[in-house]
Amino acid sequence: MPLKIRFIAILVMVLLLSTFTSYTQTNINCLSIDGTGLSKKAFESFENDLFSYYKFGNDSIKTYRTFLAEVASLSLDLRKLPSSNSIQLTREFKKAATSKNSLWVKLSEYENQEAVKKSYPSTSDKKNEEEIMIFNYRGGLIQCLKNTSDSDDFREIINTLEGDGNVSTSLIAQRIYYITDREFSAGQIKKFIAFDIYYSILMVIEKAFK
Repeated sequence: MPLKIRFIAILVMVLLLSTFTSYTQTNINCLSIDGTGLSKKAFESFENDLFSYYKFGNDSIKTYRTFLAEVASLSLDLRKLPSSNSIQLTREFKKAATSKNSLWVKLSEYENQEAVKKSYPSTSDKKNEEEIMIFNYRGGLIQCLKNTSDSDDFREIINTLEGDGNVSTSLIAQRIYYITDREFSAGQIKKFIAFDIYYSILMVIEKAFK
């Protein structure tokens, strides 16, 4: 085979392999990491809440951006948005916080505790007081979302939060809001919004719902 033809053939193979790798990475279902199915049910409940509340039809970008804008401006009506199903799933997440790969983990069991304690208040010695829960940016699901995303901005946000999780939800919402529409449409970012923003808020307020 002439050298020029061989070079072209190799180049085509590399391009095809690159395209296939990119396709398979971006189509990995990170929710399947949770073998219980809890994450899948929670994401579906989140989207049902969102589209039922904002009523923008199938306009996903407008729906998500409106939600983020209200979180960033602290104007979200938390009395009306969460469904009873999402509240119940939030309580299940609390019960499921038993390992370092859980979406939320107990402060006392979090890796690198000394660094975390600088950012979070210490737990009380009272036996009846609920232990502080923190969002686990080092867990399997979030790492999967980061590693399969094509958005440099999104990956940078996760990298920052891995180093310092003491960032307000409103500031995270503001940073996510300005990601481009093309990148925003990806499932990774939407799932991150569901868990790190929506359910993180519900983890704090679920006791207000009977």
